[in-house]
Amino acid sequence: MGAYKYMEELYKKKQSDLMRFLLRVRCWQFRQLAAIHRASRPTRPDKARRLGYKNKQGVCIYRTRVKRGGRKKPVAKGICYGKPKTAGVNQLKFQRSIQSVAEERVGRACGGLRVLNSYWVGQDAVYKYYEVICVDPAHKAVRRDARLNWICTAVHKHRELSGLTSAGRKNRGIGKGHRHAKVIGRSRRANRKRRNTLS
Repeated sequence: MGAYKYMEELYKKKQSDLMRFLLRVRCWQFRQLAAIHRASRPTRPDKARRLGYKNKQGVCIYRTRVKRGGRKKPVAKGICYGKPKTAGVNQLKFQRSIQSVAEERVGRACGGLRVLNSYWVGQDAVYKYYEVICVDPAHKAVRRDARLNWICTAVHKHRELSGLTSAGRKNRGIGKGHRHAKVIGRSRRANRKRRNTLS
């Protein structure tokens, strides 16, 4: 069993004494750092490599934290005017996942980089911590790499905001089969438009 496979198996048993201690210490360390900061190397090299990371110029890792829990409605003094249907404030959930929010925040902070992917590295009572793989589309080492230069095209600008990353795609309901009939034709909006337009 190779080193990466060994690490993968360790992470499948997060309740083991080893992983509980390691994750606790790591969360303590991450808490002391800024909300978004550059990591010198991936915390989970096996996971990062599976998601497209390469240890080369132009590819970097940013670590970020996002508050856990639902999304409270931002209304003044907790007052929602109008019909009772709109009256909720507290038990509302955000449409996208916390991981998707983490990617979005890194994408905004590092405007010149492209978000490739992200993965979980830890969580405590307040935060979830993610590492986001970023690529510099202007770097020659990236532009000359035939397996990576697809991300340099203009259509991939802020792909995390377009729901093109792995975490972003999950909330779009894309898939095959009867469960995903509502997104036939790329998206919910496109599907509805196609079915309600006289050709």
